[in-house]
Amino acid sequence: MYDLASKCSVLLAKDFVHSAFTVILNEETRNSRSLYVEMNQTVITIYPRLKISKMYNFSFTEENCQVLDQSLENSTMNSWQGSNEIEVTDQKGVSVSCDFQYDLCTVTLAGWHHGVSAGLFGTNDNEAGNEWMVPNGSFTDNVKEFTQSWQVNKCSLVEKKEKPCPITAKQNICKLFFEEPHSLLR
Repeated sequence: MYDLASKCSVLLAKDFVHSAFTVILNEETRNSRSLYVEMNQTVITIYPRLKISKMYNFSFTEENCQVLDQSLENSTMNSWQGSNEIEVTDQKGVSVSCDFQYDLCTVTLAGWHHGVSAGLFGTNDNEAGNEWMVPNGSFTDNVKEFTQSWQVNKCSLVEKKEKPCPITAKQNICKLFFEEPHSLLR
């Protein structure tokens, strides 16, 4: 778990071998974030706090921006959106889903994407020793250096003033995510 201390967009995961997918966490205005997902010449932007998403297929000659629940012709992606969640998958085993109720998004990769990606999510090769690789191929054990190395735009570092969190608040968050009967993470 990382606490990003910058107001910068960062690369979470990218297939650097086949360019099959890219996932970027974008910083938006007023401290909100969006998730930029690119697969098969299609871009999906998910706004978890607004509970909306937009899809754009850049293989078309003209812009075709649509709300995600309106399907795109000739799209090689499947998408599903409910009132509190969205899931986007492609035929090559990449899946991105967001649960708007918990402000939680997951990226799932099929086995044939083993060892081809890098970013803040690590290298996806089951090797603990190389999870902190930076874009130039070297390694770091410094969180600040690691997160800054995966920034995708020029921006300034904003020092975060950490407020101490009482143990009870942490326990309540864990209980909400992992113990409540209605939680999908239970």
